[in-house]
Amino acid sequence: MHKSLLSARSRIALVIAIAAASIGLHNAPAHAAFPDKPVRIIVPFAPGGGTDLVARSMTVVMGQELGQPVIIDNKPGAGTLIGTDAAAKSAPDGYTMVMATVAHVVNPSIQPKLPYNHDKDFVPVMLVGVSPNVLVVRASSPYKSVKDIIAAAKANPGKLSFASQGAGTSAHLAGELFKNLTGANLIHIPYRGAGPALTDLLGGQVDVMFATAAAVGSMIESGKLRALAVTTATRSSSHVLSKVPTVAESGVPGYVADSWYGLFAPAGTPADVIEKLNAAAKKAVFTEAFRKKMEAEGLVVKGGSPQDFGAYAKGEEARWRKVVKDNNITND
Repeated sequence: MHKSLLSARSRIALVIAIAAASIGLHNAPAHAAFPDKPVRIIVPFAPGGGTDLVARSMTVVMGQELGQPVIIDNKPGAGTLIGTDAAAKSAPDGYTMVMATVAHVVNPSIQPKLPYNHDKDFVPVMLVGVSPNVLVVRASSPYKSVKDIIAAAKANPGKLSFASQGAGTSAHLAGELFKNLTGANLIHIPYRGAGPALTDLLGGQVDVMFATAAAVGSMIESGKLRALAVTTATRSSSHVLSKVPTVAESGVPGYVADSWYGLFAPAGTPADVIEKLNAAAKKAVFTEAFRKKMEAEGLVVKGGSPQDFGAYAKGEEARWRKVVKDNNITND
């Protein structure tokens, strides 16, 4: 009888313990919903350029949508490799993205060894927008047209220089394609972002510059820079650039070298987190304020799904790989 009573008590105690454990599990705090801290966007260029402008213009609305601040982390250098590598090696938890440009898909073709695998180490979040590059000179420059640049470069081989915001960027490719299609012997001077390049262009240290429309639109409008041509197949709808001819119509048939901006996250970032980031980015780019600001700079807002951006990036990689190969473009 005594033994049976102990056994019954033991069974009751076990049931109570299991029940308590079960209640404890149900009452245990769940993992905090994403995000519970600030989200970082790495910009692989110095402050003051087009990529920096686009990214910063999205942060307020994205932060409001996510319920956490969105901060910009400029990591320029090595033709975007420093910032992009930092993003690739970040935790895949949604708290780090990189604002990429065409350099993201071009670098594998012009860099012998990348510190990351651009295919395997990233997942697409959203294509922000596309824009022309612009061939610009300072307002006091003697060059008034594309033909002037070509003539001067041929008359003085190796004397004229063109600046870009970095090796492997859309502006660099735009310049190299221009050289190859025109025979103009221009020396490429890469910078760690459009800001430093523009400083030297205005100061007379370089002669011309290929730059994204977002980087130079305001300076063209203010009269500090003269736009000679846009690099897209058709003229820009931007009020600042609408009267600027294309490179093709300026005597270089078949020339097209546009630019784009898009967000990538480290591979392994959960799909539901990617969807939240995509929704926040989409909310930001489709605000009237952002759209008007970017259109004034020549950028056409895109948006879309992560899958849309992934397919677009693949197509861009194939297109630019051919351009790089056909024109012997390097990261010099």
